[in-house]
Amino acid sequence: MNDAVIIGAVRTPVGKRGGGLSETHPADLSAHVLNSLIDRSGINPAEVDDVVWGCVSQFGEQSFDIARTAVLSAGWPESVPGTTVDRQCGSSQQAVHFGAAGLIAGHYDAVVVGGVESMSRVPMGSATAGGSPFGEGYVARYGDEFPNQGVGAEMIADQWNLSRMQLDEFALESHARAAAAVDEGLFGREVTSVTVKGKEVSNDEGIRRNGTLDKLGALRPVFREDGRITAGNSSQISDGSAGLLLTTSEVAARMGVKPLARIHTAVVAGSAPMPMLTGPIPATHKALAKSGLALSDIGVFEVNEAFASVPLAWASEFGVDLSLVNPRGGAIALGHPLGGSGARIMTTMLHHMLDEQIRYGLQTMCEGGGQANATVVELL
Repeated sequence: MNDAVIIGAVRTPVGKRGGGLSETHPADLSAHVLNSLIDRSGINPAEVDDVVWGCVSQFGEQSFDIARTAVLSAGWPESVPGTTVDRQCGSSQQAVHFGAAGLIAGHYDAVVVGGVESMSRVPMGSATAGGSPFGEGYVARYGDEFPNQGVGAEMIADQWNLSRMQLDEFALESHARAAAAVDEGLFGREVTSVTVKGKEVSNDEGIRRNGTLDKLGALRPVFREDGRITAGNSSQISDGSAGLLLTTSEVAARMGVKPLARIHTAVVAGSAPMPMLTGPIPATHKALAKSGLALSDIGVFEVNEAFASVPLAWASEFGVDLSLVNPRGGAIALGHPLGGSGARIMTTMLHHMLDEQIRYGLQTMCEGGGQANATVVELL
């Protein structure tokens, strides 16, 4: 039976809103990742059967199937198609799943998966500006109020009895881990610098050094007057892109390239649309059951830091040591370019696994509408 192996993984630096990547069209940002994957793998882009690309706000510059416009912007042969996926924040993780499924089914020999989001150029919520996405059936079931992720994060903090201090401590640690990863050169192999108007952008822009609990504690809650969720313990609005090159073991041998890892297990789960962000819990249960692995078999976990309450609730539910969760920092420090985050996280997790020789890693992230993907990656 076919498998799905990773032979390349790369990401741009994550730019902050209005930062170094904000003057780059998202199709060009994606094209840069596509060409970086080709440069590093040495394969001919004509051998790529499809590009499956995640993007959340498919509006304006990110409309008209940005996967296809990225392929053409990269100068790849016109024979290479592309399709764009929206599973909200998990869009590029879902792109990985779709690409892996296509390989295992025999539909592809080689596929590029990943995603992009330029939140500076296409603001969050742009895609719903033309009207409500909810029809009569949804409204009858859930009401017409748009689900608010920040309120959901507050509800999770309530349910799992997470204090403001715990949330702020987690946020501070995310920045400290990301800063340490930069200082130790751990992001060097995974990041491809982007030149914007003659200036090279090579570092993640959201990492804050020398933070303190006092500084974080001075920030006001955003979503509830008596709440605990602030800008400091939430993910950052960001620009960025990431991608992975997948093939099968058989095709990799024919190409003369060495696989790095394989997609061991891929699942998706649904949860209530409010509080929306608890999906990683059932998704993780589902991934473990389907994989046949025990929690103790997993050497690293990546749980997207949409808000600090999400990974803290997840870790509490599973009893996981937080030292194994997001060891190089997460979206609170590095940023959360929505449609590109799943591939960014997988790229970072994979390189951590390679550096530390960790056999199994598990990645999961909450998604709009009450969903979550979970993926187990096995080092080869």
